[in-house]
Amino acid sequence: MSQNLDTLNRHFGLPGALHFVNGSGDLPIVEIQTLLASARVALQGAHLLAWQPAGAAPVIWLSQAAVFAPGQPIRGGVPVCWPWFGAREGLPMHGFVRTRMWQVRATALDADQQVVLRLGLQDDADTRALWDHAFDLELELTVGTTLTLKLTSRNTGDQPFTLTDALHTYFCVSDIHQTTVQGLDGCDYLDKVQNFAQLRQSGPVEFIGETDRIYVNTTADCVIDDRVQQRAIRVGKNGSRSTVVWNPWSDKVFADMAAGEYRQMLCVETCNAGPDQVTLAPGQSHLLSACIRL
Repeated sequence: MSQNLDTLNRHFGLPGALHFVNGSGDLPIVEIQTLLASARVALQGAHLLAWQPAGAAPVIWLSQAAVFAPGQPIRGGVPVCWPWFGAREGLPMHGFVRTRMWQVRATALDADQQVVLRLGLQDDADTRALWDHAFDLELELTVGTTLTLKLTSRNTGDQPFTLTDALHTYFCVSDIHQTTVQGLDGCDYLDKVQNFAQLRQSGPVEFIGETDRIYVNTTADCVIDDRVQQRAIRVGKNGSRSTVVWNPWSDKVFADMAAGEYRQMLCVETCNAGPDQVTLAPGQSHLLSACIRL
């Protein structure tokens, strides 16, 4: 690991802004610290673990009980769900890329002194055993006073394929009971809690119990209104026609989520999920992006 980290730091480190360290579970971590913001990214899964603009409280939530181990998903942050969102019988939940090691492709400081990190993944024998398609997947993260994530899917094979995907973002909130989501009024949604019944949102999304919804045919920004902290988090998106809103509430028990933590987290996910799917012909690509700001 040490030589690998040395190599990464030699080729991709940005003095005073970005370096690679050995994190929990011996997972390599990208640590970013500038005058604009701080962030941490695990190379396993290209998984953003933290983002905090300078002078602000943390925006991205990570469970105190999250497991850091090779091949294990991490509870919190921004998991990349690809090439499917949700469950498939006999296959990994939310696809296979969130538990695979990604390659560092580039790092840079842009003209605004934001850190730009590009991570990539391609098909191999292991991925083709789960999903028999040739692909190139790239996540570009831009870290500053705003956070931008751009996920590019490319079909590098000779057959078309169809996918669903998500930037499964966990946000910090002060108290879920006093948090709402604006921007989905009038949208239809599939309610997983009610056996995927199709319903229509009226007013802001409020939380009084388990919430697990796919809002369909929406390209709108969402705003998380944290009334306790008097803070609004805006989630803009492109290349996405679905938004998932999730909080497990108190009844669901996860081994990698501490008791009571549901009160301080909320997922507002930038997706193509449910009936919203992406089909790529050979040589085609698709860009899914989220832009998060206070």
